[in-house]
Amino acid sequence: MPVLRQLLTYAIGAALMSSLPTVPAQAASDNTRAAVHEISAERDGQHDFDFEIGAWKTHLRRLLHPLTGSTTWVEYEGTTVVTSLWNGRANLLEFEVDGPAGHIEALNLRLYNPQSHQWSLNFANSKGGVLGQPTIGEFKNGRGEFLDQETWNGRAILVRFVISDITPASCHFEQAFSDDGGKSWEVNWIADDTRIKDATAN
Repeated sequence: MPVLRQLLTYAIGAALMSSLPTVPAQAASDNTRAAVHEISAERDGQHDFDFEIGAWKTHLRRLLHPLTGSTTWVEYEGTTVVTSLWNGRANLLEFEVDGPAGHIEALNLRLYNPQSHQWSLNFANSKGGVLGQPTIGEFKNGRGEFLDQETWNGRAILVRFVISDITPASCHFEQAFSDDGGKSWEVNWIADDTRIKDATAN
């Protein structure tokens, strides 16, 4: 009887194994190659900010009272200087402008994460002296979009920062707030930069 029981167990196991679907070896190999290709083809964006290295003339428009229904804008003129760090994987932006509403001096430390293939933008102004909540994102098709969640006047809001219209001589920046979870956005910061030509260039 023990021998018969073993034979029955073996027969049942063999029948179950034969009923399981099988994946052809070629298909499994193709799937593996596709997965490896997808990983290796993921975009390396560590030089995304190379276009901005150098000195720029900056024209800024700023909404004085965001998310209040206000339409009062103020304008500033000044300069932006961007310095490359870590062979392009980081850079430091120094920003200084003046206008009727006063003086703004700030910096933005941009850091590239090679694991996530994303950038974090870390902003600080000279009045506060601390880095704020970073906006995080990436460039796609020549447009950079960066997001984070912050608190504004006691309310949780979303912040979106967009870099667009990039050329060798100019670029455009917009910041917008949303207090309805991203259903609508109010732009409150618009900056247009024009490259300052090197005095030694022909």
